[in-house]
Amino acid sequence: MFTAAEVGAKRPKRPKNCCRSLNPRAAKRPGLFLCHQLSHLIIWPSALLDLHCWSLFLSAKTWLKWAPFRCLFCLIVILNMGGAVSAGEDNDELIDNLKEAQYIRTDLVEQAFRAIDRADYYLEEFKENAYKDLAWKHGNIHLSAPCIYSEVMEALDLQPGLSFLNLGSGTGYLSSMVGLILGPFGVNHGVELHSDVTEYAKQKLDVFIRTSDSFDKFDFCEPSFVTGNCLEIAPDCCQYDRVYCGAGVQKEHEEYMKNLLKVGGILVMPLEEKLTKITRTGPSAWETKKILAVSFAPLVQPCRSESGQPRLVQLPPLAVRSLQDLARLAIRGSIKRAMRQEATRGGGLKSTPMFKRRRLRRRRMETIVFLDKEVFASRISNPSDDTSYEDAEEDRREVAERTLREAKPEPPVNFLRQRVLRLPLPDPLKYYLLYYREK
Repeated sequence: MFTAAEVGAKRPKRPKNCCRSLNPRAAKRPGLFLCHQLSHLIIWPSALLDLHCWSLFLSAKTWLKWAPFRCLFCLIVILNMGGAVSAGEDNDELIDNLKEAQYIRTDLVEQAFRAIDRADYYLEEFKENAYKDLAWKHGNIHLSAPCIYSEVMEALDLQPGLSFLNLGSGTGYLSSMVGLILGPFGVNHGVELHSDVTEYAKQKLDVFIRTSDSFDKFDFCEPSFVTGNCLEIAPDCCQYDRVYCGAGVQKEHEEYMKNLLKVGGILVMPLEEKLTKITRTGPSAWETKKILAVSFAPLVQPCRSESGQPRLVQLPPLAVRSLQDLARLAIRGSIKRAMRQEATRGGGLKSTPMFKRRRLRRRRMETIVFLDKEVFASRISNPSDDTSYEDAEEDRREVAERTLREAKPEPPVNFLRQRVLRLPLPDPLKYYLLYYREK
């Protein structure tokens, strides 16, 4: 590997372990040369992820400026942004692939990923790429690759009732998944630099609460988003059990990030091109673990106001739930427990099958004619009796309907909603228990 001095030289000496010294034929045959270098990359995969060393290599006027190696370097950078698993046809298939590749390892994380469709956070014209393991960016809107989010969720070790701070909350996709695990008594805050992205996240959260069946299957900790630079959080803010930063953190901001944590808390952030997990084991004690190499855009440095003072970001207050809200949680929880007990007893929380219209066929009528003492049997042609054409048409319609049902299965029944609507309560109270959700 070249040193900095060698990189600056006009014609650096060939390193001793160059392939020409190891295999003279490889220098004359580029194919062998490339295979030899790839073998080194396979033996030492960590070398692929040291982008700084690669940039030093590429800047030197050596054989490493050969075009195939530039392509290989670009491929490494792309893979570093995602693409670790195969694309899925839908959200469930994407999660299956992440599980198979061991990015998702716990049931809680799997349930959260399956409950929220990643495509719901894409703009309509880009949804075809939602189930690829790649990052997506459009304007200020950004989503990391699914493999990155799954590693983050696993590293955070989320539990119900914890407090969570998402720095660079973006579309709110990650915050919503975290909210499914934290439950109704957790804290879920997000800070986003761009006001238009904050509004986008609030719109997506509103759609999820109003329309998603997953909302009724979980006790949700609703995220609260504020706009501002996460490096300007007010110093008197509370500390959190879990903190995630979705932008590259410079070394000089590491202590600032650590101070946002409670003792026993976990901080996950990209630090010096590595996704890093930091656990606060004491007031001034820390454990650090490097998870994987990543490539994130760096944090935007704060701009001073006209008065020269920083624009302090005030995080949402830790609100206490009202008695009315607690009663709603208790009633919904009681109904869910009763439903689980019925299911355990084999009580049948089964979806009502769609009524299938019975198919009627007309029978052909034979006419018997008596002529004197002889019996002459024949079928008298009658247009109303000839149903072969109608039968064929009905067969085609039935096949078309069956194909449509298989292609678009019926949505599952929301049993919680059915139970609430059957309660002997005034309609406004029923809709309050349902969070005024659409059917």
